[in-house]
Amino acid sequence: MKTSAEELREEVRRRYAEVARAASEDGATACCGGEKEGADVFGASLYGAAEREELPDAAALASLGCGNPIVVADLHEGETVLDLGSGGGIDVILSAKRVGAGGRAYGLDMTDEMLALAQRNAEEAGMRNAIFLKGDIEQIPLPDESVDVVISNCVINLSIDKPAVLLETARVLKPGGRIGISDVVAEDRLSPADRSERGSYSGCIAGALSKGEYEQGLAAAGFEQISIEFTHQVEDGMHGAIVKAVKAESARPVAKPLPLAGGRSQGGCC
Repeated sequence: MKTSAEELREEVRRRYAEVARAASEDGATACCGGEKEGADVFGASLYGAAEREELPDAAALASLGCGNPIVVADLHEGETVLDLGSGGGIDVILSAKRVGAGGRAYGLDMTDEMLALAQRNAEEAGMRNAIFLKGDIEQIPLPDESVDVVISNCVINLSIDKPAVLLETARVLKPGGRIGISDVVAEDRLSPADRSERGSYSGCIAGALSKGEYEQGLAAAGFEQISIEFTHQVEDGMHGAIVKAVKAESARPVAKPLPLAGGRSQGGCC
């Protein structure tokens, strides 16, 4: 039996709510890659020691990503940053420190438990310019052209409508704005069925785009200077990757495709 789009969304929401509760109660986490014990390819180990020292313990323990988008994004003083799928707030807190008091770091998440955890972590870190929003990354609750940089850490692969995510990302970015994303990306040789054999949707594997699909989706959404670089293998033919691109100054994204079950859409890449 095929899993519907809404069932997949609920599976992801439920799993990450459980992760947030576990991190709050006893510091235990298990999400991306949790099905593969001993694989040091997800989580706080992908941040440097100096960065981990900047964070409250609970934020570091709730790190669920597959890379370090802060390094990728090259943030500057005074910028406005948006983290898609902010989880326990690790990347929002680090971003808020780097953009300084004159900048702003938004975190967007759909899970109440994660938002509560992130808010506590930001308060403990003393970050008044860290702002957390509830919502879906397919419908970002921010105005057009209001953000300088969009980051994300192993979350876009979890979306059930990836073309909508990329279009929304382009919409909220200012012309010339950039993305710095860490995500799981498949080699082009792997079919969707091949990806599903390697791991679950909520484990950041089954829903991953291929490199070619990612490139096509970004171009369709109005991005240029697109770069996708594999950094480390998480499964056979699947890698943690750095995704970078710049919103074209005169970008005119294609119309939003109609979503299909399983994270695919009519038209576009994904």
